[in-house]
Amino acid sequence: MLCSSSRRILGCRSLAVFAISVPKFYIPRHLSSVPKFYIPRHLSSVPKFIVSGLPRSSSIPFSFFSRKPILFLVKSASTMASQSKKEPTSIHDFTVKDARGNDVDLSVYKGKVLVIVNVASQCGLTNSNYTELSKIYDKYKDQGLEILAFPCNQFGQQEPGTNEQILEFACTRFKAEYPIFDKVDVNGQNSAPIYQFLKSSKGGIFGSGIKWNFTKFLVDKEGNVVDRYAPTTSPLSMENDIKKLLGVS
Repeated sequence: MLCSSSRRILGCRSLAVFAISVPKFYIPRHLSSVPKFYIPRHLSSVPKFIVSGLPRSSSIPFSFFSRKPILFLVKSASTMASQSKKEPTSIHDFTVKDARGNDVDLSVYKGKVLVIVNVASQCGLTNSNYTELSKIYDKYKDQGLEILAFPCNQFGQQEPGTNEQILEFACTRFKAEYPIFDKVDVNGQNSAPIYQFLKSSKGGIFGSGIKWNFTKFLVDKEGNVVDRYAPTTSPLSMENDIKKLLGVS
């Protein structure tokens, strides 16, 4: 007979627990062979539920007089799907927003060498970095180099403008022709997934967190993060590393 606790599901959104009492029988090794009266009636109305946690190696006898319920873990199909979701293995697995709000699948950069950098408009490093980024882009863009710039306002509040203002600043003052994306957080709980991946792939000297504006990551043609450069490292000093990945002399 079903116990009273079997008439409700206990738990959270993606996880639930239900309990049933059993007489002096045993739990079969496979769920498919459990008689229907073992399953609470209301569970039949819950779609796509998967029951796990049943013992497979042996049967377990329970006393007929015991009121202690058997607890089963119930996982929804959506939970199982999220657990099986493929983890990103390269930069090409991400989709990001550009400065105009459009989705950009980074797989379009397969076969390209990438420099990914968090930029700011009011930083002491702005002039030198933007100037050198434009120079190195002009020199190698036809040979397979792409620069992906991500504005960030987390360091000294030095990127306070809108996306439109940032675009105008970079494109008008520094003639930036490389793509500039939506403003993001690069540290903290709200850090962009792409930056979580970059930081986990290449940590810094004092931990993986981004230290300041114009931290630069170098990515090969397969989307692997191969190097990381400090904010004070000039883009032109990265030229030999870039040429090596491009395969040019």
